[in-house]
Amino acid sequence: MANPEQTDHPPIDIQAAGDRIEALLTASASGGAVARERAEELVRIVADLYGSGIERILDILHEMGRLDDDVLAALAGDNTVSSLLLVHGLHPYDITTRVEKALESVRPYLGSHGGDVELLDISDEGVVRLRLLGSCDGCPSSSVTLTLAVEGAVEAAAPEVTSIEVETKDDSAAAKGSLISIDSLMSRITEPEPVHGAAWETVAELAELASGSVANVEVAGTPVVACRVGTDLFAFRDQCPECMKGMTGATIARRLGGSANDAVLTCPRCHGHYDVRKAGASLDDEKLHLQPLPLLTTGGVVSVAVPTSVTA
Repeated sequence: MANPEQTDHPPIDIQAAGDRIEALLTASASGGAVARERAEELVRIVADLYGSGIERILDILHEMGRLDDDVLAALAGDNTVSSLLLVHGLHPYDITTRVEKALESVRPYLGSHGGDVELLDISDEGVVRLRLLGSCDGCPSSSVTLTLAVEGAVEAAAPEVTSIEVETKDDSAAAKGSLISIDSLMSRITEPEPVHGAAWETVAELAELASGSVANVEVAGTPVVACRVGTDLFAFRDQCPECMKGMTGATIARRLGGSANDAVLTCPRCHGHYDVRKAGASLDDEKLHLQPLPLLTTGGVVSVAVPTSVTA
């Protein structure tokens, strides 16, 4: 008799699986157009088969009275399950609800920059119109970093969106191109695509960072200093703008006389002080600030967007 432990399967890496399927489909093209078509048909048939199975599971749960709001929320909150439900058109939440939830997930980050976002409209063609509200005083990169966070959240929650238009306070709208191909199976269950010259990178070690703690990590070759204040995570480029050195060994504490939500990050070398909740604005020199980076936490998975070219 087989050992039960030997029959357990390790968790599937959705990103790696998607990349591997795409690589195999591409390789099959070397056998000609017919080979490519047969490989794509095989993927579609397998996907349809599993889609039917997932739909039947939901039907059984519903028939047994177990598919209540809590269960639906748990399914929708799991990255892997949610992605599969989206692929097969079985997600319990419509596009408007998913976009609203995505925006809600980034509002703590936007608030730390003195900003917010408003959903204006979602067209029948899948065009999402947003308005970016507020800005971070003294932070020239604020508009870019806030837009990165918003667009990344929307892409992950609603991959059927065809484009995003973000209006800022100057009423200028930047229309985005197609985000994720509806015709491509695996592109709908992978990580968010790069936007504005930046890529979202998963940083597993930040998920368990304790409140009041600081971590220095490297994300896609970029040094990052991150900290947690209560339940909120913040990430900045790991470079003190005063001494231009890395901030390994930085400490975080409440500002003297400040509220419980205040958090000041202190450089271990020059002792420069930076307000975490105000996008890293310096408390010593109003012209200085840390470089904030967009950070998202979805289903317990922490991702940081690192621009390919970081502006000061």
